[in-house]
Amino acid sequence: MKEERVLTLDNYEYGVVVNALNELRNDLIKDDKPTDAVDELLLKTIDAPTKKQKRRSYNEAR
Repeated sequence: MKEERVLTLDNYEYGVVVNALNELRNDLIKDDKPTDAVDELLLKTIDAPTKKQKRRSYNEAR
């Protein structure tokens, strides 16, 4: 059974994660090691959907 986890990141944290994964990938390439797992995780991170915040419409009662 596949276990799913959800992380909530702000824009800064998202950038840190993408940068860290990219640095890890670059280090693996430099050491001539396979990057398949990091590539897959990096693509999942980049393609992850954003959660839209609910906003009240102008006519909605308060």
